[in-house]
Amino acid sequence: MAEATRTETGPLALVVFSGGFDRVHYALAIAAAALACNRPVTLFFTMEATRALARPGPDGRPGWAGLTAGPSGQSAFDHDEALRAKGIAGFEDLLAACVALGASVMVCEMGLRAIGLGLDALRDDVPLHPGGLVTFLTEIGGDGATMFI
Repeated sequence: MAEATRTETGPLALVVFSGGFDRVHYALAIAAAALACNRPVTLFFTMEATRALARPGPDGRPGWAGLTAGPSGQSAFDHDEALRAKGIAGFEDLLAACVALGASVMVCEMGLRAIGLGLDALRDDVPLHPGGLVTFLTEIGGDGATMFI
């Protein structure tokens, strides 16, 4: 018996919850790939993952450099450099691709409050729109797929 092939073509919603660099990086990779396949994407950053959208610090390091390092033990910044050295898109490349390809990037107001960040602490080069769970659920509707990362 042959397996049925299912092709998902509806919108994709990614709830980016983890503060781990590897997880946020991969969420951006999934989003960029879906956008390249002409699927609408909503990225909903909440809790520790909202740090990925923070402005650069006084030392010039991007806000995402403060994300939790992966199992390699490297800092998020060093891990990103190692990925780019292997020909893998870096964090900034993936984020820029998501923005350029039209991803909707939401930031959870509750998540920001939970970790003590204000909207003024977030990047201004990414078109972010704040909202809560009701706004997110209204935006994504019920026709696509939702992933929790």
